[in-house]
Amino acid sequence: MSQVKPHIFRAYDIRGVYGEDLDEHVAEMIGSAYGTILGNRGKVVVGRDVRISGDVLARGVARGLSRAGCDVLMVGMVTTPMLYFSTIHFEADGGVQVTASHNPPEWNGFKLVKPGGATLSAGAGMEELKEIVINRRFREAERKGKIEDVDIQTPYIEFMTSKFRLDRSLKIAVDYSNGAAAIAFPRIAEKLGLEIEAINETPDGRFPGHLPEPTEETLKDLQDLVIRVGADFGAGFDGDGDRVVFVDDRGRIIPGDITLAVYVKCLEKSGKVVYDVSSSDALKEVILERGCEPVEMRVGRAFILNAVRELNAVIGGEKSNHFYFPEIWGFDDAIYATLRMAEIIVKSGKKLSQLVDEIPAYPSIPIKTFECPDEIKAKVVEEMARYYRDRGLRVSTIDGVKAYFEDGWVLVRQSNTMPQVKMTAEAKTEKRLREIVEEAE
Repeated sequence: MSQVKPHIFRAYDIRGVYGEDLDEHVAEMIGSAYGTILGNRGKVVVGRDVRISGDVLARGVARGLSRAGCDVLMVGMVTTPMLYFSTIHFEADGGVQVTASHNPPEWNGFKLVKPGGATLSAGAGMEELKEIVINRRFREAERKGKIEDVDIQTPYIEFMTSKFRLDRSLKIAVDYSNGAAAIAFPRIAEKLGLEIEAINETPDGRFPGHLPEPTEETLKDLQDLVIRVGADFGAGFDGDGDRVVFVDDRGRIIPGDITLAVYVKCLEKSGKVVYDVSSSDALKEVILERGCEPVEMRVGRAFILNAVRELNAVIGGEKSNHFYFPEIWGFDDAIYATLRMAEIIVKSGKKLSQLVDEIPAYPSIPIKTFECPDEIKAKVVEEMARYYRDRGLRVSTIDGVKAYFEDGWVLVRQSNTMPQVKMTAEAKTEKRLREIVEEAE
């Protein structure tokens, strides 16, 4: 592939269709560019998820890094959080995970990791990487770096099992989505004495069970499994193991902001809690009741992770079911999140359904999408902010515009990737919700 297509460089990662947008030569250029950014030296960990094209692309990236003078540690098939962990464990200068997360099987991509697990993103290194690749400004090193295979499974499993002591066993229904979490989680669960009932447990880059994303549609089999086997709860992993959606013992899917509220209720110490602007007011109420300080942040891993670290927060989370734990360097690790939930159920002596029912449930609307040309969508959001300010309402513009009413809120954001504006809202009553939505529309 002689020409690199600029559209593969996205806000938080690089993604495209294998054979159309990506191949081993593009991977090699990305590796060389990252090695150039790293100063043609250092140690970089390379891993991949279960996708069929993963091995070819991982080896391409490794060759590029080696040409740029970096030593490369190949950790094989791992979850994305395991790749983050490996950068800490091996004291690496960076990492590359070959993954397209929840995209269909023909897709693949790259997450480029800085020391400590933060990722290259828009405004934080992605533009420089893109410019080097597009213009072929690679700096060749005087010596090639060496490439070697190393084991991260054993130290990761030992680390995870050392974090938990469960006084009794639980039965957990798990949908692995044929993804990378199926490699390590069964061994961790066995060591901790957990009983696992699993579906889609074979790592398979074709994702024969369903697309590797836990959604209302793909979680139906997990909901049925929880009820059928009498599980304490269910865990639905995404393809690369950085997100998990929980199903309670009654078969109900738990939204990400309510899951974060459960974690907060059971915190052992108070402090700052970071969450995204689309989260329910119920979460903020739980945070305050627990004696913690709520910190509302814009949507996106980079923003939440940075805030958790910089503010020394006790936990962070997104409605999209990413949860950030300071005790594992702030990483969003679905395996750790699942074990933490098991620990909460064991220690509290309550069912997950009971913990969830203790949290207020307010009427809300799913995200509504409105087509809006790219050239005016920012102005539309600005006009919305002006409108609500003129009405005398408190307005936040950290991520789009969020207007706060006494009994609800509305959030309007422009899409980063599409000519669209998106809206969601919440209120204390259905009637008030309709009024807030009608006014915004």
